[in-house]
Amino acid sequence: MAMSFVAKYPDRVEIIPELIETAIEELDHFQQVYAHMARRGVRLAKEMSEDPYIKALLELCRTDPLNRFLDRLLLASIIECRGAERFRLVCNAIQDDAGLKEFYHRLWTSEAKHGNIFVKMALNYFPEKNVYARLKELNAAEGKIIESLELRAALH
Repeated sequence: MAMSFVAKYPDRVEIIPELIETAIEELDHFQQVYAHMARRGVRLAKEMSEDPYIKALLELCRTDPLNRFLDRLLLASIIECRGAERFRLVCNAIQDDAGLKEFYHRLWTSEAKHGNIFVKMALNYFPEKNVYARLKELNAAEGKIIESLELRAALH
């Protein structure tokens, strides 16, 4: 997601270094997840199906370029915060594997930080009042999306 912002908004030079840092951290997380999967004999899926949650969120984006930029930043924040919430739930449920529990704790805290980063980035370009008003709208819409989706295994 972070590198998508770099590719789509290369003129937003104020946030590019932090986007790259976030992308590196996310790739490191993927490497760690893959190592845990490999130790357990779990393979990556041959194909990734479209994520109905992400698809529904992206449909909330306004179409004019400036507002689309704001919406994408705020949706990135919402996605990261929801991921943090899920990782926290998994972390708290693990009772018999201290290493795995610690791993999910690290993911949880990192994702929460990423959620804040995207809001902070939005505040570089938009008035605070507008950012938080739109974030409130998108959070309400995201809640309705969550309620409408079929229950499935997903962490992020």
